[in-house]
Amino acid sequence: MKIETLLPLGKLDPGLRAAAALDVTAVAEEARLAEALGYEGIVAEETKDDPFIILALAAQATSRVGLATTVAIAFPRSPTVSAMTAWTLQKVSRGRFTLGLGSQVKGHIERRFGVKWSAPGPWLREYVGAVRAVWDCWQHGTKLDFQGEHYRLNLMVPLFAPGPIEHYPIPIHLAAVNAYMCQVAGEVADGIRAHPVATPRYIEEVMLPAARQGAAKAGRDVAGFALCVKPLVATAVDEAGLADRIRDVRARIAFYASTPAYLAAFETQGYGEVAQQLQSYSRAQRWEEMPALISDEMLETYATAGTYDEIAGKLRARYAGVATHLEFAIPGAGEPDRHRLRGLLDQLRAA
Repeated sequence: MKIETLLPLGKLDPGLRAAAALDVTAVAEEARLAEALGYEGIVAEETKDDPFIILALAAQATSRVGLATTVAIAFPRSPTVSAMTAWTLQKVSRGRFTLGLGSQVKGHIERRFGVKWSAPGPWLREYVGAVRAVWDCWQHGTKLDFQGEHYRLNLMVPLFAPGPIEHYPIPIHLAAVNAYMCQVAGEVADGIRAHPVATPRYIEEVMLPAARQGAAKAGRDVAGFALCVKPLVATAVDEAGLADRIRDVRARIAFYASTPAYLAAFETQGYGEVAQQLQSYSRAQRWEEMPALISDEMLETYATAGTYDEIAGKLRARYAGVATHLEFAIPGAGEPDRHRLRGLLDQLRAA
């Protein structure tokens, strides 16, 4: 497995509380440290900051570590805009960039981004096709002529065509939870960015078979297809500290289970009724009551908990057979913490 980290280093899951903002002026320093610690990847998510800007800063400060959006929201952006941003980042990073795209849910697309909603699976399939058509035009000089339901692209003049790049093609990963989006990823993408609620069983029984089905439909080879996981992790130096981390992760599971789009990931594990009850709590704004509905058994199903002495072994046992990339971090400031983190990364890579 390749081990990745989200900046800032050691960022903890905030549960139902608001996550702290990233200090963008410290991105270069954080990225250099992540590379020095031995991470294979730095990822940026679209929450409070533009992930492309974060990765551009990280790219200029590093030379080896991979860089990926996990994920950027596709639909508010024109495919040509996303194509150009990725093109520039691939040049800046000298071939280390992966474009991770996600669909988001209807409420956010319509009410936060102001974009008309459509069925996300077919839309994202077309979106990736449009991005690749633009790239093909720039790299090989082919005529741009993409015709779809959402996008019709047929104009590219020399002034606006950046021309070929050295490191081509650029990998594309899709965020996915449900089987249909996994099938789309298998058809058109190079990997899946699995949602944190995707358990190893769900990945093996639902996600990967759907991706293989999509690849077969498109006549594609799945060799090298990436399955990137961002597991829900509760870890601390000792049992006392672990209790606080478990509390936050329990709250995060409750939040995810209250999201209707993720229902299948809970039904598969036998927690569909709990998820539906949490949906009603969410609609009633009963946020503080939600974590109590997550039993210890349900917590163990969706999260990996253990002290620093235990956590690497537990994560390896859960994900070594299904994941190609794993996101992991522990908090730390001084050299003793960094030494411990290096050791944990070595243990995880041993998988």
